Amino acid sequence: MTVLRVLLGGLGVRGRYWAEVIKRSPRTEIAAYADPNPAAIERMAAQYGARPAFPSVEAALENMADIDAIVLANPPIGRKRQVTAAAERQLPMLIEKPLALELEEAAELVNIAESAHVPLMVGLNFRYLAVTRAALKLLDAGTVGTPEFARFTYERYRDGNRPDLNKYPLTMDQPMLWEQSIHHFDLLRYLYGSDPVTVQARTWNPSWSMYQSDANVAALFTLANGMVINYQGTWQSGWSQPRFEWRTDCTNGVISQRDQFGDLYYAQHAATELTNVPLPPHELWITETEGLLAAFTDTVLDGKPLQCSGRDHVMSLAMVYACVLSSREDRCVKIDSVLPQNLGGFSQVDQGRSGA
Repeated sequence: MTVLRVLLGGLGVRGRYWAEVIKRSPRTEIAAYADPNPAAIERMAAQYGARPAFPSVEAALENMADIDAIVLANPPIGRKRQVTAAAERQLPMLIEKPLALELEEAAELVNIAESAHVPLMVGLNFRYLAVTRAALKLLDAGTVGTPEFARFTYERYRDGNRPDLNKYPLTMDQPMLWEQSIHHFDLLRYLYGSDPVTVQARTWNPSWSMYQSDANVAALFTLANGMVINYQGTWQSGWSQPRFEWRTDCTNGVISQRDQFGDLYYAQHAATELTNVPLPPHELWITETEGLLAAFTDTVLDGKPLQCSGRDHVMSLAMVYACVLSSREDRCVKIDSVLPQNLGGFSQVDQGRSGA
C-alpha cells in the first residue's frame, strides 16, 4: 500500500489532534514538522517521534524532498506563501478552516491551487461526524418529509485563556463568526444541499466578554431551496454550561440534534415522543478528523472526487462576511453580492454529500 508522507504545519492544539490521526491511519505518516515554536516541536517529537523539523512550512518545503502532501493546522494568517510553495511542488493540501480571514485572499489561494491542478481541501471535520451523516440519511430517505425551516442554537462560554485553546481568537476580528460559525454555516449548506441567498444579521459583544471583538451573532438566512434558518451562536454565554440544539422542521415532522457531537432524534408529525437515532461511539476531535483524512487520502491516492474543496469553502466564508456586513450596515445582504470577483463558477454544494 502506498503511504502518504505528510508535512504537518502548526503543532498547537489542533496540530496535536492531527498528529494522532495521521499516526493511526495506515495510509499516512508524518514526514516532518513545521512550527516557529521550538517547544512545540519538542513536545511533538516526544509524543510522536523525532522527525525533521523546521521553523516554517516554506523552509520545510525548500529543504525536504520526500514529502507527498501537507496538512496545515496553523492560524489562517500568511498562508499565501505556504500555498504557493506547496503548489509549486505539486503537493496536495489539507488546510484547517477558515482558509483565510478575507474573501479575496481565500479566492486567491484557491486560484493558486487550481492553476497548479493541486487538490486543496479545507478541514471541515464536522461534516464527518456520525450525527451529521445520520441526519443527512433521515432527510434523504424522506423520513420526516422535506425540510422548510430550521433553528440552530450554539451557546458556549469559551475561556480563551485556557492553556488547551488557541490564543489568537482573543484579538482577532469577529472570532465567533470566523472560527466557530464557519463550521455551522458549512453544515447548514451541507445538510440542506443548498446555498444561501440572503442574510439579516447582528453581531455584538457582551460586557463581560474577554474577546476584543464580537463573540455573539444572530442571523436569519434564506437558502436557494426556500429554507429559512434562524441561527444564534455565542462564545461568551452568561452560563458556563454549554447548550446546543439544531432543529429542522419538515413537511411531515422534525429532526432534533441536542449535542454538537451526537444526541439525534426525529419525530413524525403526529408522534407524541421523539425517536432516538442510534449512533456509533465517538472519540472527541479524533473520529471526525479521521473521516476527513480518509477523504483526503482517497482523493490523493485513489483519485476520488475532492470533498470540502477550497472553492466550495469560499461560499461558506461569504456567509460569514455577509453577516459582518449586515450587522455593520444594518441591512439584509444578498450573498452573491459579496462573492469575490476573482473566483467564478460557484455551484451548489455537493462535495461528499452523495457518499454520506
